[in-house]
Amino acid sequence: MGGSNTTNPIEKLIRVYRKKVRRVVGLMSGTSADGVSAVLVEISGSGLRTEFRILAYETYPYPPEIRRMIFELFNPSRGSVDKVCFMNFVLGELFARAAIRVTESAGYTMEEVDLIGSHGQTVYHIPQVRGVDGVRTRSTLQVGEPSVIAERTGVLTIADFRPRDVAAGGEGAPITAYVDYLIFRSDSVSRAIQNIGGIANVTFIPRGASIDDIVAFDTGPGNMLIDAVVQHLTSGEMMYDEDGVMASRGMVSEELLSWLMEHPFVKRRPPKTTGREDFGEHFAMRVVEKAERMGVHGNDLVATVTAFTARSIAHNYREFLEPICKVDEVVVGGGGALNRCLMRMLKEELRGVKVSTHEDYGIPAQAKEPLAMAILANEAVSGNFNNVPTATGARKRVVMGKILLPS
Repeated sequence: MGGSNTTNPIEKLIRVYRKKVRRVVGLMSGTSADGVSAVLVEISGSGLRTEFRILAYETYPYPPEIRRMIFELFNPSRGSVDKVCFMNFVLGELFARAAIRVTESAGYTMEEVDLIGSHGQTVYHIPQVRGVDGVRTRSTLQVGEPSVIAERTGVLTIADFRPRDVAAGGEGAPITAYVDYLIFRSDSVSRAIQNIGGIANVTFIPRGASIDDIVAFDTGPGNMLIDAVVQHLTSGEMMYDEDGVMASRGMVSEELLSWLMEHPFVKRRPPKTTGREDFGEHFAMRVVEKAERMGVHGNDLVATVTAFTARSIAHNYREFLEPICKVDEVVVGGGGALNRCLMRMLKEELRGVKVSTHEDYGIPAQAKEPLAMAILANEAVSGNFNNVPTATGARKRVVMGKILLPS
């Protein structure tokens, strides 16, 4: 646990700000809500001079009862305000534990950590502008109380990145575009950095791009719909299609796939973001009912929704990326990169384009998203703007992240 001394918290902040090399913990829980992904990373420099070395990483699964309660929060009819309030602090405790565990696994103590960057768990995301009594705004809500993280660890914590971008008129997502630019920019290769988590999102970095040339947006469902269908078909015995085995045994229904591709989000122009509000449980049940009427069952249904993820990604590339610049390489990350059938389908849809994974660049799949939070926190404590208005639609560049001083 973090030590308690009499050093002025502002002096601690200034000391971290002045360091050329920082040891940072990154924390993330994605739309699949499998657990807390944590990384301990050593970061030198900031901005375009950022370099990093991963010291340890791990995903700490949620206990079944807590995961069930998290999923209740996603449903407006069940996620009452008292549950949101309670789980905000419960998840704060779990995030703090993850930070301590990943640090100790690398042989360090919390006193040797300079900074924690935490994304939290998104509960609800409303990227469309809504109005009430003359007030019009977008909104987003993440839980996993960062005050608890700072208190339990004694470490300077930067968290809750999305709201500042929303306050600046953006959609608050995708927030990893800036990190993708720092890591994958190239003067000779145009890269699409494709994350396939619960939702699939892309960051497109044309060759020789400046930060203002980046295009980033959600392409549609990633693993979320596949997972929901598998859970339904197996009555909860399986949580996901491991290695894409079920999909590989099925036949894609082109009729059902064509219907899926008519989803308005897939065709919407960027900037665009989505989540369970579009592709969650209610949509999965619509798909199951439609499939039953079409006579699509079992593995064939899994194969078809898997193909939907691959084809929706390719469709967005053709419609919204290729008109800008030819895509030379796609770098795939997230849990979807471990689904062999999905990766095969994606390569078929993107025939002629090189398809790599984050592992090819020395970044383990489990580590990428928490690594992004660590880098965003490092940028925030350095005083650097870390959003990308061309990706989120924000009016200007801002410093995302709320700073909680150590005690």
